[in-house]
Amino acid sequence: MRSTLSFRKIWFLAISAVFMIASCSDKTTIFENPEDNLIKETDQQKLDNSVNFDRAGVLDIYEDPATSAKRYGNMTGKAEPAGDYPLTLIAQISPPTFENGENLAATHVALDGDYGYVSYNTVGEDFVGTIDVIDISDPYNPSLTSRVYFTNADLNSIAYDGGYVYVAGGVDAEQSVTATSNSLVAKIAVNNGRLNTSDITFGFQEGDNATDVQVVGNTVYVTSGQEGFVVAYDKSDMTALNEAAFTDLRSIAVNGADIAVLDAAQGVSVLDQSLSVKNTIAIDSDFGIDAKRTLDFSGENIIVSEGNKGAGIYNATTGSFVEHMPILTNPENAEPGDIVTNGVAVNDDVLLMANGAGGLSLSETRADNTTGVGVIELTGSINYVASKGDYVFAASGRSGFQIIKLNRPSESLVERCEDLPSYNGTSNYSVSNGEQEAYSGSKRFNSIAVDGSLLLCGTWTVSNGIDIDDNSVFEMNGAITIGRQYRTRDVVVGAGSTLRIEGNIIIYGDLILEDGATVEFLGDSSIAAVVGNVIKNGDTTITGTFNDYFNRF
Repeated sequence: MRSTLSFRKIWFLAISAVFMIASCSDKTTIFENPEDNLIKETDQQKLDNSVNFDRAGVLDIYEDPATSAKRYGNMTGKAEPAGDYPLTLIAQISPPTFENGENLAATHVALDGDYGYVSYNTVGEDFVGTIDVIDISDPYNPSLTSRVYFTNADLNSIAYDGGYVYVAGGVDAEQSVTATSNSLVAKIAVNNGRLNTSDITFGFQEGDNATDVQVVGNTVYVTSGQEGFVVAYDKSDMTALNEAAFTDLRSIAVNGADIAVLDAAQGVSVLDQSLSVKNTIAIDSDFGIDAKRTLDFSGENIIVSEGNKGAGIYNATTGSFVEHMPILTNPENAEPGDIVTNGVAVNDDVLLMANGAGGLSLSETRADNTTGVGVIELTGSINYVASKGDYVFAASGRSGFQIIKLNRPSESLVERCEDLPSYNGTSNYSVSNGEQEAYSGSKRFNSIAVDGSLLLCGTWTVSNGIDIDDNSVFEMNGAITIGRQYRTRDVVVGAGSTLRIEGNIIIYGDLILEDGATVEFLGDSSIAAVVGNVIKNGDTTITGTFNDYFNRF
């Protein structure tokens, strides 16, 4: 798809190859504390209303048929297998709007600890951007803690390090009193989720528009697009240390001592700390004009977003081609030019691809190959993806961005579950009367029906509810989520039955307790987040210590 990056100069083709500049450009300039053209959002209600829970809850994955057939080839009949990756959508953040800033689109996300930092730019000719700070310490209730508008600058990328956010973007130098070039980098203090615009440093470098920023140790690396540079800045005072010129830089990634930059004119260059080229990876792909493209390291490989080709995987040392990961879906009514890979992110053995109108796809990376799993059930055109720890942030242009939880089991939970066999059964799972079953794992179910005894130890999602028949037992050790905000589903505990929880349960629907039903919470740190109501039909028993998150009990 056509990205929201706001390159505005004519495509530059005169430079045929990478060339190096030993000294820093005279136009790299630093300005201290220019607070003009910055506006803080002070309306807390507006910040609160930007967080949308309408689609929160269990996410499905539209699996690739070929991959599913290989993975579940040992299953008999036509029963749908329970899927891997029990993902949940935590919330969506609506894009900011303000006077003279009505067309903002999310461009990039940085994650650190309990906070996510999001940059926005403006579709079209106007230079307007925004930074959002989101507190994700409470996985059930993220909050927007700070928002700052840039009334004269697009923001295309963002990073966080040591109490500061760093943004890269563009200004119209001809309209700016201070800007000496169109590409900018800004360093802004942030404390406890609040941006401090009185502690800000700006820098400007040559190039049509700054496209990406990375912070490594004491150095800030910034790339700028057509006729641009990769510039290394001293993090302490943002003075330029070194730079190298390229034709059309789109992205930068750092892995140890290696710095990889993506040049749309020729491919990937791997640089050393002095910005000298160590090796190059020639890529014959159409990276598009004005299009956001990113790259990321994965072990010994580099993964590159290559537009309609999907993602290309290359050996970072030798530059040799490894494989292409195609775009896994072709939605109806989408323009072919809108189904392109804009960004990639790697989180352990998971590869995520932001494919524009083709959605957000998930693949599994292994030592010898990468296998596509499917496309995550999200709305909007996905422009960028970032993932760290147990979270995925997907920027979807004018639809804002979406916070996804991977729900990976912790190491301690895995240890608690290690004596149980892994679950590899059907998505619509039922336990017959008199049967006692127990499993470990991390799976997506369609439905669960218990007419006996079932223990699930691990992390789980259920799209369509849980029914515990009369005089039955369902035990859950770990975390489980049922239903969605817009498609509520209930958990029904039958007469004389027991629901036993050690961990977290979130129900987008009602918890219905029939006469004689018991809910037992084990340990002292369990959480019950019932979005609907707890309905007690007769004498029921609730025991144990737990956090009644929505005060429904």
